[in-house]
Amino acid sequence: MRMPSFFRFFLCSRWSFLFGILTMLLLVGIAFGVYRCQDDAPPFEIADQLGGNIFPSAILSTATTDTLLVPPTATHYVGNPKSPFAIVVHNQRADSRVRVELSATPFFQQSVSEFVLPKANTDYTIYPEVLWDYEKLRQNGQAQPINVVAAVTLGRQQLGTHHRTMSMRAVGECLLGYYRTWPGGNRGYRNTGILFAAYVNEDNPQIDEILREALNTRIVRRFQGYQTGTAASVDKQVYALWHVLQQRKFRYSSISNTSLSSNVIFSQRVRPFNDALRSSQINCVDGSVLFASLLRAINITPILVRTPGHMFVGYYSDNKRKDLTFIETTMIGDVDLDDYFPDEKLDSTMVGMSQKQASRMTFDKAKQYAANNYEKHKEKLQKGTPGYMFLEISKRVRSRIQPLGL
Repeated sequence: MRMPSFFRFFLCSRWSFLFGILTMLLLVGIAFGVYRCQDDAPPFEIADQLGGNIFPSAILSTATTDTLLVPPTATHYVGNPKSPFAIVVHNQRADSRVRVELSATPFFQQSVSEFVLPKANTDYTIYPEVLWDYEKLRQNGQAQPINVVAAVTLGRQQLGTHHRTMSMRAVGECLLGYYRTWPGGNRGYRNTGILFAAYVNEDNPQIDEILREALNTRIVRRFQGYQTGTAASVDKQVYALWHVLQQRKFRYSSISNTSLSSNVIFSQRVRPFNDALRSSQINCVDGSVLFASLLRAINITPILVRTPGHMFVGYYSDNKRKDLTFIETTMIGDVDLDDYFPDEKLDSTMVGMSQKQASRMTFDKAKQYAANNYEKHKEKLQKGTPGYMFLEISKRVRSRIQPLGL
């Protein structure tokens, strides 16, 4: 017996209606689940590559250059990659507008940046523009925590506000290098030793006073750099600088450690020019950057030479940059030469010498000691082996790294 047509229509309509209801409930459930997942997951994060550390020396020395000491590792990024921190968001729609607002801290003003994110369904790293207070950075003598607070708007959606506590390092901390991780997990070391050039300050106002003191010794009548064309004249100018620093009674001090504790970031404490002059204390790095500053001021090209655990300074004796001379700056001041040349009994031969004679002898021995040290490490220095550095403070380097002005 066949079912009447209107009953068949009723049953079909009923099943269609139930199927529609079930489909709608399923879609609502899926949408709610997605919403809950998105609600539980952070909408953005504040990230960096230096373990939450910010180095004022890196910010100050590259503020007017295009140098990237810490290049981005992200495939997709926008903004100014010189920023020491970034905002990471997932962009769902093509050509979305993003707005990042940073709250003010003791080291930068409230800063607002806006960008367009071209690709859909893509993770973006956003480097915001930061309105730094450069004078506050320059005055920061000790590491301290700061709260970086960011509010992000993506398209029409406000992603909320997040904060991250970071460490603002002392201006005297030089970033030597760091391990960076690429997408996919590969890890490699990046050398940032060029940052030592920031502590070479040929423009320091106190240099004029030192040069005047050096001229008063009558060792040289004027500082001419390479204009005379002779290595002997260049050497004499360098000795005049050495002699006046000895007269200022500098003392060797090995203090170089920082409070930074990390197996990813490596740094070295460096006394800025003014601090070294004020305290009359230098370690190998302090003495090298101070002496390099004086050499640059009289138009002699200096070189910072770094070996594991040590640094000394070199310079060219000719304007063609062929004749290299090196000097051990830790021998400035009242030193025991027998510590450097134990077989020569030098301290006993200095008895009865005038101050200038003793100073000249120490200068010559400092050159000899540094030259021997250079020859010992020459091959690794030329290869750029990790832990070694041959950094000529040339016009090219100066165009990349500016003095800190300390």
